[in-house]
Amino acid sequence: MSDEATEVPEENQGRGPVKSQSPLRIAANRLRHDKVAMFCLAIVFVYVLIAIFAGVIAKAIGVDTGPGNPAQQLNYLAGGMPFEGPPNGGFDPDHPFGVAPKTAEDNLAVWLYGCRTSLMIATISTVVAAVLGIVLGLLAGFVGGIVDKVISFLIDVFLTLPYVLIGLIVAPILNERFALRPDIYGDMQILSLVIVLAGFGWMSMARLVRGEVLSLREREFIQSAQVIGMPVGRIMFKELLPNLVAPIVVAISLMLPAFIAAEAALAFLGVGITQGESWGQTINLAVQYFELYPLYLWQPLLGIVVLVVALNLLGDAIRDAVDPKTRR
Repeated sequence: MSDEATEVPEENQGRGPVKSQSPLRIAANRLRHDKVAMFCLAIVFVYVLIAIFAGVIAKAIGVDTGPGNPAQQLNYLAGGMPFEGPPNGGFDPDHPFGVAPKTAEDNLAVWLYGCRTSLMIATISTVVAAVLGIVLGLLAGFVGGIVDKVISFLIDVFLTLPYVLIGLIVAPILNERFALRPDIYGDMQILSLVIVLAGFGWMSMARLVRGEVLSLREREFIQSAQVIGMPVGRIMFKELLPNLVAPIVVAISLMLPAFIAAEAALAFLGVGITQGESWGQTINLAVQYFELYPLYLWQPLLGIVVLVVALNLLGDAIRDAVDPKTRR
């Protein structure tokens, strides 16, 4: 048992013996007393609720995606580009975030469903990248030899390939292969985006797990398991993996916001989601209207910034809670 497992909180000092706690329980207690972490966690929780219940919220507010009727509802400005909403127009309770130029699509509905798209893709990519990185890191660190050399070579190769360039190559192929299949085109875009993000995001997790395993495999409990003939798979997943929970949680908490920003960047470049709603796609469409209609751009941009900053601060807080020595 580590030294942290018997740590006595300050508020309990002088009150007699207390029950020992696991390192993760101690880290959770530290995190719970971090006001910044709790505030960021609340923000992330709100975003998750919005993503899960985007349809319910849109229906309750009375907004929906899809083009409106600009000829009847909107004013035409700057050569027939219809839009409503502040600062150029008055507040419309039917469209709290205004409407999009030319299509008259409700911006609030697009924002809600865009939140769902970004979180869904980032979460799936994070899970896939984490599982791939953990498995390969365990194999490289514990088995060693030629397996370690091959996996380390793959890590180095993937680190040299720019994922943006790969994404730009994949997009035209999808457009050519599946553009005439609208029933599966949207799903193929999501699948390709997950493959690009996860396929070029697992290396940091693999390196982290490999380094931790290299230090743990020489410990007595691992050597004892080998002596009694425990299978390699059981040693890796029953003995080593539970001791890697803390660094893995920290890595995942920092990987998720990176994927959210990457998904928006790829969508902005025209690589991401074009069938459906996406914050990055909205930013791509809104750039040309920034001078006339800045609200159209600021809404998805602020949504991404707030979520990414909250997740990054939460990830830093988790890292500090797991290892107080990292605090400055």
